[in-house]
Amino acid sequence: MKFGKSNWRTFDEGLCKEWVVTNGLGGYAGSSVIGANSRKNQGLLIASLHPPVKRALILSQIQEEIVIGKKSIPIYASRQPGWTVDGHLHLQRFIYEELPEYYYQVEDILISKHIALEYGKNTSAIGYEIRNGHRECRFKLTPLFNYRDHSEVSERADLKFDCCQEGDSLRLVPHKNRDVVIKLFTSHGKFIMRDDIYERDMEYVKEIETGSSAIDNHFKPYDIVIDVKPFETIDISVVCTIEEEKPRPAFEIIRSYRQRIGQLVEKSGLDDPLAKSLVRAADQFIAYRKSTGLKTILAGFPWFADWGRDTMIALTGLTLCTKQFDACAEILRTFAYYVKKGLVPNMFPDEGWDPIYNTVDASLWYFYAVDRYLKYTGKDDNYEFIRKDIYPRLKEIIQFYRDGTDFSIYMDNDGLIHAGSGLDQVTWMDVRVGDWVVTPRHGKPVEINALWYNALRIMEYLAQKFGEDGKPYSELSEKVKYSFNQKFWNPELNCLYDVVDSNDDKIRPNQIYAVSLPYPLLDREKEKAVVQTVFTHLYATYGLRSLSPYDKEYKGIYKGRLIDRDGAYHQGTAWAFLLGAFITAYTRVHDYSEESILIARRLLEPIEDHLYDGCVGTISEIFDGDEPVIPRGCYAQAWSVGEILRAYVEDIINQGQMFR
Repeated sequence: MKFGKSNWRTFDEGLCKEWVVTNGLGGYAGSSVIGANSRKNQGLLIASLHPPVKRALILSQIQEEIVIGKKSIPIYASRQPGWTVDGHLHLQRFIYEELPEYYYQVEDILISKHIALEYGKNTSAIGYEIRNGHRECRFKLTPLFNYRDHSEVSERADLKFDCCQEGDSLRLVPHKNRDVVIKLFTSHGKFIMRDDIYERDMEYVKEIETGSSAIDNHFKPYDIVIDVKPFETIDISVVCTIEEEKPRPAFEIIRSYRQRIGQLVEKSGLDDPLAKSLVRAADQFIAYRKSTGLKTILAGFPWFADWGRDTMIALTGLTLCTKQFDACAEILRTFAYYVKKGLVPNMFPDEGWDPIYNTVDASLWYFYAVDRYLKYTGKDDNYEFIRKDIYPRLKEIIQFYRDGTDFSIYMDNDGLIHAGSGLDQVTWMDVRVGDWVVTPRHGKPVEINALWYNALRIMEYLAQKFGEDGKPYSELSEKVKYSFNQKFWNPELNCLYDVVDSNDDKIRPNQIYAVSLPYPLLDREKEKAVVQTVFTHLYATYGLRSLSPYDKEYKGIYKGRLIDRDGAYHQGTAWAFLLGAFITAYTRVHDYSEESILIARRLLEPIEDHLYDGCVGTISEIFDGDEPVIPRGCYAQAWSVGEILRAYVEDIINQGQMFR
């Protein structure tokens, strides 16, 4: 992905495109394509101190300047209230494939910058290539350090460090946490102590847009100065780490990162450009969880940790379509450890807190993830793993859902699952502001009961596979299917109610799962009617709207204060992950005809464009429901990438072979 000056004609325009790189621990690095940080969650090293959480900003930015004679020319970009440093005017090109690359020119001097994180370590590598012109010049680097939560900002009074310089390294110990030692190594130059040791009032434009704290401060105790002779070419390694051992040089780390991503793409066996891009993006969300010693999935960058619902929905695309089968098994095992009273955790918070279980659908999506795992693997040892480690948990979930568990989750006499009461928000439409339940879906939600039916069918299959009686699951699933058809069909709107027994007739995307899941509940005519209604009311270029624009409660723009955004989150905002289910449903009801595959491809073409927008190379969490459908929310979302990749592989490349 290559970007030129037409993408940063103005400073603000240059902030519109961002990038992120991750380290497999929950740590990450990110900035804009002009190198100016536009969020408090950006920097060259955001470390995970207790993987995959407790994330802290360590290195915000390196400010680069070229000194020619008495003239000092910045090539970095930054913003303070009322003024900017416009080093991006010297930026010739930005390239992002596996990693971000910046290419600058000042007079006849060529400078490139390459950035990577070392996989599995809290270590950031920045490699510079300097090809000097006909005059001697000086290259000056000023690292901006910090130690704060990645979602907060710092006052100057917060920036207290013990700091010393020895040889090729700088060592800082933050007073906030003396167990952390920040080390910065350079291959060239000398450290010169600064008189002015603070970067004051760095301003984050994205935070201003959302009404968040937008002014930050950083610690910059030293400059690194490198004298470059005429026509000299040098490679400069700068590495920042909080690991104990001395890190490898920057360019070695960069090469290793590229090789690893290349191997993942090759392993996937996918050679289509869109699929390969999504395989690269998929890897960003798979991380190590210290509490289990196993892999997990982070829901989104820059601020989400691992969420049960998001993980189970994203798992097929992120791990199975990419042939990361061992990672998938680890993730299934991770969540099996934490099943409690039949509930898979909704989320794992930061260190020192117990998991939160306020979700009805995570446990049901767990069945789907297990079924997909077996469909993609299918060997005896895969079944044995499920039988031994997972199947007892599935039984537990079924029992608690039948008999009742927390959050008013229970099976009613009609076989359907009821969930939620009072202030509970237990489906994926889960926003609550104080006592304001924005999308109350208490009762029997449509997707929950489609998932319940699928869980029973999957259990019927597994029971028989493992030599047990599958008849109880079969009989109950038939009862559920009958009740579902009797209660959820809305003949007036020719689609499904969103919630019964209240018969909520709002047109929402949740009904698409009655068609897209492996075991559908409706006859073909009703399936087609559901798909057509969703297409007509909810399709919005990069995803599906969460509410029909013809509804009086529809809100088509997601921006402004938190309370305004919360009010729009599930009331019209479009969600990318839902496009995956829609493509599956659309192609299936048309029997994967040549025309339906062609239309599905056309529906995915805008995603290719989106990879060059927002956070480049990945897919955003949400978009405005109204045109021009601007990306919002998390700039990289696991289930967005996972579901688009799954649908592309299963329904377009393989044309539904798994479902036939």
